[in-house]
Amino acid sequence: MSSSSRPTSATRTAAGDTGGGSPVALLVIASCQLMIVLDITIVNIALPHIQRSLDFSTTSLSWVVNAYTLTFGGLLLLGGRTGDILGRRRVFVAGVLLFVVASLLGGLSQSAGQLLAARAVQGVGGAVASPTALALISTTFREGPERNRAFGVFAGVSAGGGAIGLLAGGMLVEWLNWRWVFFVNVPIGLLIVLAAPRWIRESERHPGHFDIGGALLSTAGMVLLVYGFIRAAQEGWHDALTLASFAAAVLVLVGFVLVERRSGQPITPLHMFADRNRAGTYGIMLSLAAAMFGMFFFLTLFVQDVLHFSPLAAGFSFLPVSAVIAVGAALASRFLPRFGPKPFMVTGAVLASAGLAWLTRTDAQSTYAGSILGPMLVFGLGMGMEFVSLTLTALSGVRGRESGAASGLLNATQQVGGSLGLSILVTVFGTAGRTEARTQVPAFLAQATPAEKLRFRRTGTLPPPWSDQVLTAGVSAAFVTAAILTAVAAVIALVVIQVRPSDLERLRGGASSPAAT
Repeated sequence: MSSSSRPTSATRTAAGDTGGGSPVALLVIASCQLMIVLDITIVNIALPHIQRSLDFSTTSLSWVVNAYTLTFGGLLLLGGRTGDILGRRRVFVAGVLLFVVASLLGGLSQSAGQLLAARAVQGVGGAVASPTALALISTTFREGPERNRAFGVFAGVSAGGGAIGLLAGGMLVEWLNWRWVFFVNVPIGLLIVLAAPRWIRESERHPGHFDIGGALLSTAGMVLLVYGFIRAAQEGWHDALTLASFAAAVLVLVGFVLVERRSGQPITPLHMFADRNRAGTYGIMLSLAAAMFGMFFFLTLFVQDVLHFSPLAAGFSFLPVSAVIAVGAALASRFLPRFGPKPFMVTGAVLASAGLAWLTRTDAQSTYAGSILGPMLVFGLGMGMEFVSLTLTALSGVRGRESGAASGLLNATQQVGGSLGLSILVTVFGTAGRTEARTQVPAFLAQATPAEKLRFRRTGTLPPPWSDQVLTAGVSAAFVTAAILTAVAAVIALVVIQVRPSDLERLRGGASSPAAT
């Protein structure tokens, strides 16, 4: 074929041929996802330093995390759909740039208000870039083994990035200062912005109008829902504002569904839920994200408060999880074309549940090597299998013009699941801790000196080892609940997910892909 008759990038996309993606393209997309996932945990390690530097109160400090969570979770559906309409590479670059600018401003912040504003803008950038990055895999890599491997890398980064963030946060805080947990995003993001136009083809645009009503309702509904979970974790499930947030979220999201049913170009095409496997995938992701967010949160508390690890040592303690997640993701992506996603979804959820059940045996005398490392490795292997299978199933058979919306929906499910799980597990943790405190307080008072009794009455805080007993009782109870959540995911995978010949054919690359139709 002569050069004059060679198909262009645009005609290949329109014809349904992704043309294959390069390893560099995958590196660019995965680096973006890693940067965004890292940011969720890397900041947690720096919170005490941020509090002292910018004079945050204890109650307002949580909003360093919540400001990001609120905008990120609230805008994921809109962010994914924007890429479908305006072009995914263009929107991807815009989202990364916004994230970079907000990171720079966050690192330069001189007051609590400035940092909270920067974190909110970071969440907006992440909500645009993350679902668009996932959708770019569908339109950049050929369906079959090539796309399976790409999804394996992306899923491994998504599941393991949180552990890497804890390590990176510990290194930056200990060797430099807290501002570098934000500054580190700037060079990474700029490299992504420069590399994306060279190595990632633009997807076909699908001109049309934005579903303004759906966009406003989805954003408002998701913000209210995520805020309700944040409030529940802080103030409890009986708090009036918590209940009002949930009630308003239900009303707004019901209105969103009604608007989407009538819209010609909906933000979230509701027919995606008609596919049994895809609907099951959302339920599994909701349950697993709830357990995973809680595991990282409570284990971070345990290794620092009970085992007395430094921030850097705490980060290193989670590094094996990332390695095992990568192994699980590689195994799943390799054997999915032979067996389909169901065996890996069931096995992954069972392994995750077993790891969490093992962690329930943790007590104040536990050690890292004896009680923490083994369960984390079992949990990580299961999660690596899960994330690849869930990502592939959620986007399998989705038309190209809707892959951004499908990606946004999967991301939103993960974010809502994480917020839901953390609020539930914090409630369980608090209830179990208060119950244990009723045993530990009399034991402490029976042995305390007059000075220690006076300090306790003034602060209400038990010293070690009594405080360790209270904390581990709460952590153990939280892991019981997390294990139940992953068991629910295993049941959904076993009962709902089907192994269909058409899905196996797509995974082998033998069926024509609807990805660009």
